[in-house]
Amino acid sequence: MQGLRWLQMTDDEIGEFLGRGGTGVISFAPESGDPPVSIPVSYGFNEDEQLFYYQLSFPRDSRKGELVDKPVSFVVFDEIDDKWQSVIASGTLDDLEDTPYESATIQGMWAIQIPRVDIFERPREEVTFRFYYLDPDTLTGRKEVPSRP
Repeated sequence: MQGLRWLQMTDDEIGEFLGRGGTGVISFAPESGDPPVSIPVSYGFNEDEQLFYYQLSFPRDSRKGELVDKPVSFVVFDEIDDKWQSVIASGTLDDLEDTPYESATIQGMWAIQIPRVDIFERPREEVTFRFYYLDPDTLTGRKEVPSRP
């Protein structure tokens, strides 16, 4: 990694990188002193509203139910043209269950695409899912650039 340089991404670059959806890692902040609980998830991103959307599963043995109210960080990473790029968002998840259908937040979901991934040991119909969104307190991106000779 000698000579590695990076630059902050612009808002447009972040939007282009995130697209309408993909996969990343969400980390929940548990009680003080415990390590974060990190889980790979699919996401949708509405660039106009700067909102992330998640369809989280809640299997019977999952800790997510006790963690969804805690602060989170969300990371998306990829290599494009042999150069890395990453975006980090942080904040608190909000449950979409009681959000009015007419709200901009719900309507914003129509502009996204949450990839559907089946990774469960039981049929999808037996797993409880809930929709959440993240209106980030911080949203930053970095990209690798050629190092100077």
